[in-house]
Amino acid sequence: MSEPTPQRVITELSRQFYEQGWATGTGGGISVRHDGRVYMAPSGVQKERIAEDDIFELDHEGNVLRSPEKPGLKVSECSSLFYNAYRLRDAGAVLHSHSVHAVMVTLLNRDVFECTELEMIKGLAGHGYYDRVQVPIIDNTARECDLADRMAQAMEEYPRSHAVLVRRHGVYIWGRDWAHAKTQAECYHYLFEAAVRMHALGLSAAVGEPHVHLVDATSAKRS
Repeated sequence: MSEPTPQRVITELSRQFYEQGWATGTGGGISVRHDGRVYMAPSGVQKERIAEDDIFELDHEGNVLRSPEKPGLKVSECSSLFYNAYRLRDAGAVLHSHSVHAVMVTLLNRDVFECTELEMIKGLAGHGYYDRVQVPIIDNTARECDLADRMAQAMEEYPRSHAVLVRRHGVYIWGRDWAHAKTQAECYHYLFEAAVRMHALGLSAAVGEPHVHLVDATSAKRS
């Protein structure tokens, strides 16, 4: 069976992520790097309705090589953040999610999300069951492209993480190829949801918590 084209991967994953609630209301984004080219879903469109002909093709510097014929489509607002993962992590694919649980963990933690001793940690690259997962949290900006420097700094400070959370916004997750990025996204989202549910029951997702800074209800309203 032949490997699906990057265009097909992006359209199929976009529909799957819409069904998961990660890319509703035109939010979210997906990019895949293949054979020296970067493929990217357009910005501001309903992700579950993207066609293969709607995908942009760019070079490794971010120059557009092929634009969709459909009028009005624009290169993803996330492009500079996708390129952070390509340049700093040699990623093969990057996913951007607006998951509710990803947003919630950015309100329950100040600088970093942490969890320990949860089975799905074993699905994260470079992690075992007893490892402490740390995902940096950066503050949001009005325009997505203005997040690039903050994201790059967070990636340098947390080299083991395959994700960066954006407060009140969502999360960027990457992997060595599209299949790996997909499994990383599924594992991270599981851990985010588990942490939110545990917090609601008065439980902690991180045993020991040497680095976690939970936000209480009062300060969360001010943030």
